[in-house]
Amino acid sequence: MAGQLRGAARVLGPWRSYCSKVKVSEDFVEALKAVVGEPNVSTAAVVLEQHGHDESMHRCSPPDAVVWPQNVKQVSRLAALCHDHRIPIIPFGTGTGLEGGVTAIRGGICFNLTHMDRVLDLNVDDFSVTVEPGVTRKALNSYLRDTGLWFPVDPGADASLCGMAATGASGTNAVRYGTMLENVINLEVVLANGQILHTSGQGRRFRKSSAGYNLTELFVGSEGTLGIITTATLRLHGIPEATVAAVSSFPSIQAAVDSTVQIIQSGVPVARIEFLDDVMIDACNKYSGLTNAVAPTLFLEFHGSQQGLEEQLQRTEEITRQNGSFHFAWSKEPEERSRLWTARHNAWYATMALRPGCKGYSTDVCVPISRLPEIMVQAKKDLKTSELTGTIVGHVGDGNFHCILVFNSEDADEYHRVTEFVKQLGRNALAMHGTCTGEHGIGLGKRQLLKEEIGPVGIETMRQIKAVLDPKNLMNPGKVL
Repeated sequence: MAGQLRGAARVLGPWRSYCSKVKVSEDFVEALKAVVGEPNVSTAAVVLEQHGHDESMHRCSPPDAVVWPQNVKQVSRLAALCHDHRIPIIPFGTGTGLEGGVTAIRGGICFNLTHMDRVLDLNVDDFSVTVEPGVTRKALNSYLRDTGLWFPVDPGADASLCGMAATGASGTNAVRYGTMLENVINLEVVLANGQILHTSGQGRRFRKSSAGYNLTELFVGSEGTLGIITTATLRLHGIPEATVAAVSSFPSIQAAVDSTVQIIQSGVPVARIEFLDDVMIDACNKYSGLTNAVAPTLFLEFHGSQQGLEEQLQRTEEITRQNGSFHFAWSKEPEERSRLWTARHNAWYATMALRPGCKGYSTDVCVPISRLPEIMVQAKKDLKTSELTGTIVGHVGDGNFHCILVFNSEDADEYHRVTEFVKQLGRNALAMHGTCTGEHGIGLGKRQLLKEEIGPVGIETMRQIKAVLDPKNLMNPGKVL
C-alpha cells in the first residue's frame, strides 16, 4: 500500500509551491477509509461542492475528498497520512465564513469536524468549558442553560466554536465581553505532521499566565493554516441579573456614530451597540417584520442590576438626544429583545433579499473609535459614487463595521466596482491606523491588504512561523499568506 500511495502526490519544489493542485488517487482514498471507516469518507460530487465554498463571493473550489473524523486520534492519523504524501488539508466547521477560508484552491482533503460535537469538561466554579469543534455557540449556551453561565461571543451565525477561534471571530457582544482572543484559555491542535499540541499545557485552564510564548493566541485567528483545532477551552461569564434592549434613531450617520463614541467615552458599560444605516433598517423592516423608522439607527443592549440599568439607560438617552436622536425606546421583555437581535443577526439575509439571486460580500474594517465617524460617512458617500447596492451595519462600540454589498457576479463592470470599493475602504482604514479585518479574517481576498497592514518584516515573520509548523505548506494552503 505504501508504494502505491507514493503516487498520490507528485514531487514538488520549494515549500511555497508544495501544494500545486494534486490528484488524490483511489488508493489514498482507501487509506482514508481505513482510518475513519468507509461511511465517513465521501468523493461524491455534490458533497465535494458543498464543502468547496462558504458564504463569501469566492468561487467554489471543491476538495478531492471529505472525511468525518470521530476523535482527535483519527484527526492525528489523517493529518500524518496527508503529511507523508503531501496532500493539502482543509479544516471545515459550519461553512459560515465570509472570506473563502474553506475553499480547496489546491485540492486535497477536507476535514469535516462536525461529528466531534461533545462538551468535554464543564467547570462551573472556574468559569470554563472545553468543547470539541462540532459544538456551536448556540448548542453550548443551550447546554449551559441551567448553570447561570453563558458564552457571550456572538458573530451572528451559529458557527462552530473552534471555527470561531480559528478565524478570531467576535460579534455583537465584543464591546463588553471581548473577542475570541480574550475568551480562549487553551487549545488542542493537531499539527500538519499529526503531532498533538496543547497550547497552554494539557488540561490547564488558568485565568492568566506569563509562561513562555503565548501559543494559544498564535493559533487564534490562524484560519487553519498552522494546524487543526480539535478542542477549545473557553472562558464563561455569569448571566446578568437583568437585560434591557434599546433602539435610537438619528437624522444622520454622523449623529449616530458621534453618540456611539460619546457613550463609550462616558464609561457606560454597554453590552452591545450596533449601527444600521437607513438602507439596512429598511431591509430589516421588510425581512423581519419590524417597524423602525427608516433612518440611521443604533440597537443597544445593557446588562447589570436593575438599578444599574436605569442609570445606564438615562445616561445613554441623554447622549443620544444631545446628538439629535428623534426616537429612543427600550424594553425588558425577552420576546421583544429576541425579535430585535434576530433581525440584526439576519442583516446579511435581509440585504441579500434586496437583489435575489445575486452574490454578497461583507467588508470588515476596524478603526480606532475616534476615526469611526469619518470613515463611515466616507463609506456611505463612496457607496453612492460607485453606484453599488449595499447596506452598512456594524459593531461600532469597538470601531468595527461592515458594508454588505449585493452584486451580479456575472457583470464584469459591477464586480470590478465591488472589488475597487473593498480595496479602497480597506486602505482608508489602514490610513486611519486601523485594520482591514476586525473579525472575518484574511482568507483569500485580503492577502494584499495584510501585506500593506503589517509590512514586509511582519509578512516574512509570519512566513517563517508557517514554515516551521507547516514546512510542506499543506495546512489550508493559499489562505492568509
